[in-house]
Amino acid sequence: MQFERHISRRLHEEHQAHLDLLARFEQIVARARDAPPADDAWAALARALATGLEQETAHHFEFEERELFPRLAAAGEADIGQLLTEEHETIREVAGPLPAQLRASVAAGFDAQAWRALRAAGLELAERMQAHIQKEEMALLPAVEDLLDEEADRELAAAYCG
Repeated sequence: MQFERHISRRLHEEHQAHLDLLARFEQIVARARDAPPADDAWAALARALATGLEQETAHHFEFEERELFPRLAAAGEADIGQLLTEEHETIREVAGPLPAQLRASVAAGFDAQAWRALRAAGLELAERMQAHIQKEEMALLPAVEDLLDEEADRELAAAYCG
């Protein structure tokens, strides 16, 4: 879908970037069963994914909960905000320890047991995030497109990026 509103486009771009990171993570862990790869590609991905998770579960989720979901509720569309808020909470729980674990895998490496735990948690997170992003792309962003006028869009985009 082509989004006209600045805030919808920005959130969509972040979704796409995050899906790309998760796909790269899934490809690497599919090949590395017992330990993370000891290469620059893994190190760069682990750092990017750690930062991406922190940004997604803090700034992105909080913005939606604080700015978008109340507007939707006021317009009679509270259900989508409630569902997505519940998913945010679940994703935060799964994602919580992952940034530190990803950074540790680069700094000190992992034994096989710790790597398998990171793989399992990371794959669970990837599955949850992919489903969540799909819901936002198909329900939230189109609703935001319909809800916002140009002025509200500019204000929200400035607040989000500022």
